[in-house]
Amino acid sequence: MVFEYAPAPESRSVVDIAPSYGLFIDGEFADAADGKVFKSISPATEEVLAEVAQAGEADVERAVKAARKAFDKWSALPGAERAKYLFRIARIIQERSRELAVLETLDNGKPIKETRDADLPLVAAHFFYYAGWADKLDHAGYGANPRPLGVAGQVIPWNFPLLMLAWKIAPALATGNTVVLKPAETTPLSALFFADICRQAGLPKGVVNILPGYGDAGAALVAHPDVNKVAFTGSTAVGKEIARTVAGTRKKLTLELGGKGANIVFDDAPIDQAVEGIVNGIFFNQGQVCCAGSRLLVQESIQDELLDSLKRRLSTLRLGDPLDKNTDIGAINSAEQLARITALAEQGEAEGAERWSPACELPSSGYWFAPTLFTNVTQAHTIARDEIFGPVLSVLTFRTPDEAVAKANNTQYGLSAGIWSDKGSRILAVAGKLRAGVVWSNTFNKFDPTSPFGGYKESGYGREGGRHGLEAYLDV
Repeated sequence: MVFEYAPAPESRSVVDIAPSYGLFIDGEFADAADGKVFKSISPATEEVLAEVAQAGEADVERAVKAARKAFDKWSALPGAERAKYLFRIARIIQERSRELAVLETLDNGKPIKETRDADLPLVAAHFFYYAGWADKLDHAGYGANPRPLGVAGQVIPWNFPLLMLAWKIAPALATGNTVVLKPAETTPLSALFFADICRQAGLPKGVVNILPGYGDAGAALVAHPDVNKVAFTGSTAVGKEIARTVAGTRKKLTLELGGKGANIVFDDAPIDQAVEGIVNGIFFNQGQVCCAGSRLLVQESIQDELLDSLKRRLSTLRLGDPLDKNTDIGAINSAEQLARITALAEQGEAEGAERWSPACELPSSGYWFAPTLFTNVTQAHTIARDEIFGPVLSVLTFRTPDEAVAKANNTQYGLSAGIWSDKGSRILAVAGKLRAGVVWSNTFNKFDPTSPFGGYKESGYGREGGRHGLEAYLDV
C-alpha cells in the first residue's frame, strides 16, 4: 500500500519581508546614488517579493571607502575580540534560522527541507568555526603575526546565497579584513537580512557592506583600486573575466567556478546506497550546484540493475511547492536559468542521447524542470561536457578502473568527484588519480567548515573552508 503525502507547508508568517530594501553601507541602509531599483521574484510563483536598491559605481565607491575607514580599528582589535562578534553572529543565525530558511526558499526556490537542514546549520557552523580561528592565527601555519590584507571585495552566486556569504565573510572577518559583498541579483534578500544581523550583533559600522545589484556593480567592485582581495564564486566565463581584470594588480584572488563532477559507481558498490548518493549528487538544489555529480560513470556489468533502481527512485521524488516540507525538487532559480537548462537538454536529444524523466506534473506558474536522465551518452556529447546547472544527469559506462579515471578526468573542470565501492583500497587508488578538488567516497555533497573546498583547471583556484581558507585573507 502506498501512502499519499498530504501537504505540509511551512508557514510564511515567520518571515517579514519589507516592500523595499536599500543598500547596506557603513552600518546604514541607503538608496542607490542614482535611485535605481530592481525586483526580487519568487521563482516558484513569480510573485514580486520586494523591491531592492540597485548598486552602481558610485555606491561601490562609497562602500569601499566605508570598509577602508573601518579597517584600521577592526584589524587592530585582538583576535579574541573579533571572535566575540563572529560567535554572536553565529548564535543570532541559529536563533533566526527558521525565518532565514523560509526567506531563502522564497527567494531562491529550493525546498525548505534543504534550507532548513543543510544550508542554515552550515551557515552558522562556518561562523562558529572561523570565530574559533580568530585568536589562533599565529598558529595557523602562516608564520608569526600574519596580517590581514585590507578590504575584501566578494561576489557570490544565487544557488546558495546565505551559505556562500558565510564562506566569504566568516574567514574575512576572522582574519581582520573588512568586506564589501555583492549578492546575486536574483537572490539579494538573505544577504540584506544578514546586514540586519550584523547590526543586531553590534558589529562596528563599515566592517560589512552589502551591495545588491547586477554584474556592472560586481565588475566595479573587482576593478576598484582600493580593494585588496577579490573572492568570487560563479561561472567560469565571469571568473576568467575577473582574472583578467586583477592581472597585474597586487590583489589576491580566489575563484570557485563551474564543475562537471563525475560520480563513479563500481560493480561492488552497494546499489541502494549509491542510488541515494546519485540522487543527492545531481538533484539536490535542482542540480544548481557547482560540485554536482552531473556525470554518472557506471561499470558496464551493473548498468541495467543500477538504472532500473535509479528510475524507480526518481519516480518517488516529489516536485512542487518549495515551502512544503515533503518537497524534494523545488523551482529553478530564474527564467534565464530554465531557458539554459531546456536548451542544453534539447541539444542532448538532438545529438542522439536517450532522454527519460519520471511522470511528474509541473506547476502552472513559476520555473520548473522535471528531473531528467540521459543514457547512451558519449564523451563527445555537449551534455557530457558543458555544465548544465540543472536537474539533468548524463550516464556513461566504463569497464576498468583506468577507463573510469580517464573518463572522469576528461573535462575542462575539476571541482568534485564521487567513488562508490566496497573496497577501501580501490577508493584510495582511484581517488589519488582524479584531478578534482573534493573526492567523496560512498557519499556525495557532504560539506564541513573544517574541510577545504576548491577546484583544479577551469573550476578555479584557491581554497575556501578549513585552515586553508584563512590563507586567502592573510598577507603570508
